[in-house]
Amino acid sequence: MVAKETKQRGRPRSFDRETALEQAMRSFWECGYEATSISDLTRVMGISAPSLYAAFGDKRALFDEAVAAYGRRYGGFISRAIAEEPTARRGIERALREAAVEYTVPGRPRGCLVISAALNTTPASAEVAASLREMRQRNVREMERAIRADIAAGELPAGTDAHGLAEYVSVIVAGMSQSARDGVDRTTLEAVAELAMHALPRQPS
Repeated sequence: MVAKETKQRGRPRSFDRETALEQAMRSFWECGYEATSISDLTRVMGISAPSLYAAFGDKRALFDEAVAAYGRRYGGFISRAIAEEPTARRGIERALREAAVEYTVPGRPRGCLVISAALNTTPASAEVAASLREMRQRNVREMERAIRADIAAGELPAGTDAHGLAEYVSVIVAGMSQSARDGVDRTTLEAVAELAMHALPRQPS
């Protein structure tokens, strides 16, 4: 007996999921989590609300997936710089220079989604704000570990405030993100990155 073919259940998806996710990510990136409504998302994604819920779950689940996609495609350069460069100084310098580039790429929302997407949130979105805050703090911890390793290796003076220096770099990066959103150009942000490097202590020769 010839087995009957099993019919696929449900209606086949009529949209490209990755393209829709990219559009959702850009909407959250540009407008923030709370200001982006389901109707905004369905409009930019080109799908209906039932299709959105079926493919991605609720708005929070879609946002979490969009943030993960942002990290893979556009973010993550700070962690890579710290991990790949031989010293904290070189990692921080690379991260700051790359921030000036990444935050001002033509055709993309400006600044950093992880920095700006949960600004001015209400208590209803406290978990979203906390999740993004943890991502930012993870970068600070990675920088602090690299700085402490440099202190131990004699690359930085023994009295260097590792935590304070890591927080300083994080503040500069956040400011560069906001300045980019305000329209500051790449050249100016590169100058900011250069100036910020002067604050890093050097081991006396």
